[in-house]
Amino acid sequence: MYRALLFYIAFIAQFSVGYAQSPTKTGIDVCVYGGTSAGVIAAYTAAKIGKSVVLIEPGNRLGGLSSGGLGFTDIGNKYVVTGLARDFYRRIGQHYGRFEQWTFEPKVAEAIFLDYVKRGNFKVVYNNRLKRITKSGNHITAIELENSLNPSLKTIVIKAAQFIDCTYEGDLMAKAGVSYTTGREANSVYNETVNGVQLKTQHQFPDGIDPYKIPGRPGSGLLWGISKETLASIGSGDKKIQSYNFRLCLTNDPANLVEITKPLGYDSTHYELLLRFLEKKPAKDLGAFLKLDMMPGHKTDINNNGPFSTDMIGMNYAYPDGDYATRAAITKAHEVYTKGFLYFIGHDPRMPEHLRNQMLKWGYPKDEYTNNGNFTLQMYVREARRMLGVYVMTEANCLRKEVVDDGVGMGAYNMDSHNAERVVLNGMVKNEGDVQLRGISPYPIAYRSITPKSMECNNLLVPVCLSASHMAYGSIRMEPVFMVLAQSAAAAACQAIDKKVGVQQIDIKQLQAGLTDNPLVDHSTPEILVDNDDTDHIIKTGGWKRETNGGYGPSFLLDTTKTPAGIKFMPQIKKAGKYQVYVYVPKVPHSATITPVQIFDGQNTINKSINKNDVQVVGQTSGEWVSMGISRFSAGTRAYVQISNQGADGAVVADAVLLVAADNE
Repeated sequence: MYRALLFYIAFIAQFSVGYAQSPTKTGIDVCVYGGTSAGVIAAYTAAKIGKSVVLIEPGNRLGGLSSGGLGFTDIGNKYVVTGLARDFYRRIGQHYGRFEQWTFEPKVAEAIFLDYVKRGNFKVVYNNRLKRITKSGNHITAIELENSLNPSLKTIVIKAAQFIDCTYEGDLMAKAGVSYTTGREANSVYNETVNGVQLKTQHQFPDGIDPYKIPGRPGSGLLWGISKETLASIGSGDKKIQSYNFRLCLTNDPANLVEITKPLGYDSTHYELLLRFLEKKPAKDLGAFLKLDMMPGHKTDINNNGPFSTDMIGMNYAYPDGDYATRAAITKAHEVYTKGFLYFIGHDPRMPEHLRNQMLKWGYPKDEYTNNGNFTLQMYVREARRMLGVYVMTEANCLRKEVVDDGVGMGAYNMDSHNAERVVLNGMVKNEGDVQLRGISPYPIAYRSITPKSMECNNLLVPVCLSASHMAYGSIRMEPVFMVLAQSAAAAACQAIDKKVGVQQIDIKQLQAGLTDNPLVDHSTPEILVDNDDTDHIIKTGGWKRETNGGYGPSFLLDTTKTPAGIKFMPQIKKAGKYQVYVYVPKVPHSATITPVQIFDGQNTINKSINKNDVQVVGQTSGEWVSMGISRFSAGTRAYVQISNQGADGAVVADAVLLVAADNE
């Protein structure tokens, strides 16, 4: 009786923010479907612009992967993280006593997303999912929602002027009749080089691992997880989907640890390939098959690593176009596989004892996912549907061979794909599909790529399942980038409402200017960034060398000589006042112990310095912002921040300077 009462209370509480589960029709300006990180940012943006907004979340938790275990943020280059996305990571930093931070606990991220809801004062409907939509020509007029927990309840119908699909699956886009694709294109489709079937060396089995249940006997059948299909030609296209997994938040804090137990449905034969891999290539620690990155609070973000790990390869093909029951079954299978994998490592007597002992030090954290047995609700849906919109982003865009002029966000991550299938090749087991094309410089993402074709829908924007080839999507599909594109989508939707035009007809230049001039959507004083590539705002003396990998933005400048050299970063200050001054310091070999910094505020000169021991790089980032304190700057262009090699005992870097308004009321 007590458990039933708790369930009933929880069931009623889901509607405490939003609408009652009734057939009420609600007319609003902007409807955002999908409470991912992108969904929260889109809803907040539209609300701060002054529109009426509702955010629909099919589950009961906001933030998607960013609150679902992916705390080791995939950045690529912090230069591309702008606006409210950057604000999110600054708020993460504030929680941990830093300027910004890219590693965090799931519960901290969720709290920050909930705070956006509170500050944006918009409505959230939890545990409701899309049932059908109503269109008039190419215009969505309403969507009908069913309760995710009990579809037999009465539905909710929501009318809106504009819709934004922020799901990882692209469900609203698909039901709206917008063209999309799944899987991998052949290289020939967009003149690419790493799309389609790919047999690479990353996360690959070494030669000689037998694929059969009884080694050497094909008649005994294949081990679990190995496909019977023959490897297709390299570069050919198919409908296979890169693998999914869960980003695992575990802890080694005994006071906060819940033991990893055997899940219902556990089958030890699913992990036989791990034993054969370890027999062939013994491991000294768990890192051979778990990418274990530490988060604050003695917690982890564990991702796939090696040839056999948390990725459930080849088991998600039906997910993108699957109905809710199909997806639920696939998600549950991934959950059982993952929990079983962790249990197998720690308890199967065939596992090396030292690895078992290492695994037994870890468990689920008591203070995370408290309503789901301390296990994340969010599967890592790396890729599902991809819209075929007005413009398709491709490898050429990622490599800056083709540069768009309607950019409303930037990408900079590797062109990355996880394995899509596990096959037998020459009598050995091999993984297929993993691609990690590195060295990607920041590139613009077209507004047209988040826009459907006008003939298909004129009041829908798709910032997550956007229009991109499989490999271009592999670079774009990062949580910070989704947030950036979601903010752009929301601002575009609001402009479309104001101008009474379709989303394809908005003023792109006006949109871009608004994103630059009002990045936090609250009319606060924008930050002032001067990058070394901003040649109109720097003065360079000496023999600096331009490095294109590992800095903030497209490049950074490096000096390893004893010849006097300096860089003056000259911000254009529109509003006089106090600004916190930051200098970006990438980590480089043999860097100088002390780097001199001189600040001229327009009237006075202040001497500062950077001690390399104070630069603590955390997460997937090349460097960190180092504070030079607060200065009061005059308006105009007289002020500067200068970095020099005077007295340096090693390499000196000059990359970027940032001024953040400190007290300009």
